[in-house]
Parts: sequence; structure tokens; C-alpha cells
Amino acid sequence: MASTQVNPTRMELTRLKKKLTTARRGHKLLKDKRDELMRQFLIEVRKNKALREKVEKGIREANKNFALASSGMSDEAVRVAFMTPKQEVTLETGTKNIMSVNVPIYTYKTRTSDPNDIYSYGFAFTSSDLDDAVHSLSELLPDMLELAGSEKTCQLLAAEIEKTRRRVNALEHVMIPDMETNIRYITMKLDEAERSSQTRLMKVKDMMLEDAHHYTEKAEERAEEAEKAAGQYA
Repeated sequence: MASTQVNPTRMELTRLKKKLTTARRGHKLLKDKRDELMRQFLIEVRKNKALREKVEKGIREANKNFALASSGMSDEAVRVAFMTPKQEVTLETGTKNIMSVNVPIYTYKTRTSDPNDIYSYGFAFTSSDLDDAVHSLSELLPDMLELAGSEKTCQLLAAEIEKTRRRVNALEHVMIPDMETNIRYITMKLDEAERSSQTRLMKVKDMMLEDAHHYTEKAEERAEEAEKAAGQYA
């Protein structure tokens, strides 16, 4: 039986067949989209893993240099060295489209183009370990921004994959089977109606033939009676 109440008419059958064709086409497109999203997601995950390992290694090196610098300098000297920064960084955000998903792209600009402006102190009263720590963090900034964008991209792609998967399952296991059931139900009802109509037509035809046969017999009887009557008078 049909899962929902439907009118067993040819117009409804035509409408459901068109809807089923559209649903199957959409199901195929959504499956293709899901597969491509999975491919892009796996690419981004591998990229994210490599970036994270690189960033974590760079941060460990920077922390080690900071620890060495702190061991050779007083805490006050370290705080004074970073008290008046000369460089300024501006973060800019953009987006790119991956299978209808807008993912972020992070870029940055520095206030000046001089690479030595990352050092906000003089070199006379600081250690070389502090210079190495500042330089390593400066070199690590692009990778950190790329890692942030990659992680957000993975989150957005995972959410879109889950949404697309739910839509594919809804079409595959709910909507398309329901429409196929309704189409079979309407087809069965229309076939039953057609058979009933044919049966009624055959019955009417038999009745008409029977009436015509009775009419012919009565006409023949009346003709015979008329002939007998004419014979008597003759």
C-alpha cells in the first residue's frame, strides 16, 4: 500500500513519475558532490597534519631559544626588550569556494617591509638566543595562519559532508522508495479500474446481444403467427 494518501489518477501518476526522475537525478548529483567533498577533505586533512607538525616543531624550537635567552638574561631585561615593538602586523581574511563551501583564507601585511623591524630592541644588551627565537616565530607566522585556515576548512568540509550525507540517505532510503511505492499503488489501482471497466463493457455487450437475440426470436414468432393467420383466411 501507499505510505501516504494519494489520488489514484493518471495526472497524479505523471506528476509522481516526473518527481521520481528529478529525485534520482538529484540523488546522483548529491552522491557525486559527497564523494568530491570527501576527496577534498582528505587532501585538506593531510595538509593540516603536515602543517601542524611543522608549526609544533617550530614552536618547540622557539620556546627552547626563549628558555636559553631567559637563562642568560634577567626577566626585566626580556620584558624591556619587547616593551616597544617596531613592527605591526595586519591580518586580512578572504574566502575560496570548494564545492559550494566558502572556506577562509588568512593573509597578513606588515607595516614596514624591513625584515629587521621584527627586532624591537638593540643587539648590545640581548643574547643571540633571543634573536633566534624572534626570527623563528616571525618565520612561523605564515604557517600558523595557513594552519588556522586549514583547520577551519576541515571543520566546514566535515559539516557539509555530514549535511550532504543526510540528504543522500533521505533520498535513497525515504523519498525515492515512497515515490516508487506510490507509483506502484496508483498503477495497480488504474489497472484494476481498467479491468473493471472492460468487465462492465463486456457485460453490457452480452446484455445487448441477449436482448437483440430475444428481440429477433419474438420477431420471428410474430412473423410465423402472421403467416398462420394469413393461411387461415386464405
